[in-house]
Amino acid sequence: MPQHVSVYQLLGMTFLVLVTVAWGIGLAVMLRRGRAEAAMRRAQSLSGLPDQRQVGPEREAVELTPVEQDEFAVLVRRLSDH
Repeated sequence: MPQHVSVYQLLGMTFLVLVTVAWGIGLAVMLRRGRAEAAMRRAQSLSGLPDQRQVGPEREAVELTPVEQDEFAVLVRRLSDH
């Protein structure tokens, strides 16, 4: 033990380190428990819903006539000028 450190300072520092470690462990346990409980609540509350589709609707396409393509090109040019 260094000469310039008293026994009370050493005990105080040891106590603070132990309290900090205990606080960190307690915080980790509370967060883990809260996360697990939230996941269980979420799973229970959504159990009555039907399974969701994983794929979206099919893409739709419309063929334009040559006149419609020309009008669309004019519209695009007008909008890009502004």
